Amino acid sequence: MPNYDAHVLSGIITYPLAVALAGILADYAGIPFKLTSMAMVLGYALYVLGADLPDMDHPNALIHRGTKPIVAVLLGSAVYMWAAERIHLSQPWMSQTAAWGVGAVGAVVGWYGFTAVMPRHRGVVHSLLFATIYGFLAFLLGPYGLHISTGEGLFLGFSAFSGYTLHLILDGSVKLI
Repeated sequence: MPNYDAHVLSGIITYPLAVALAGILADYAGIPFKLTSMAMVLGYALYVLGADLPDMDHPNALIHRGTKPIVAVLLGSAVYMWAAERIHLSQPWMSQTAAWGVGAVGAVVGWYGFTAVMPRHRGVVHSLLFATIYGFLAFLLGPYGLHISTGEGLFLGFSAFSGYTLHLILDGSVKLI
């Protein structure tokens, strides 16, 4: 099976094919992709990330080890923000320190929880279902997160889905669920 380098380099090299396919689908199938420079640059990042993202279910994979601290920090920060509204001690710095203490506990839970909730390697995360979820989240990022047009968002979703699917093809394991 391909390793990290093979997956990522395949994404880097094959992205022009995804752009061509999007152009063909826009011209001949009427899909309203908007291929702006911004959408194509963001699409490139999502495509290449998707080319390795299915391996996040493998505890030794670089993508897993890179995603795990991000999840921990995001969860810890969210818990801090929740705690900061509820903890009121005599000094503001004491309240902030206590809230960050609670946030750090949340981060540790996120750290261990991330691996605990990951299914077995090449399980459901290695599926077209997750490729679709990744593509849908990338689409939402466009108009709702980055405030770019719906057509640009559609291209982001297509790029993300295509990169993720590339990984499945390279693994020789394209399944629905």
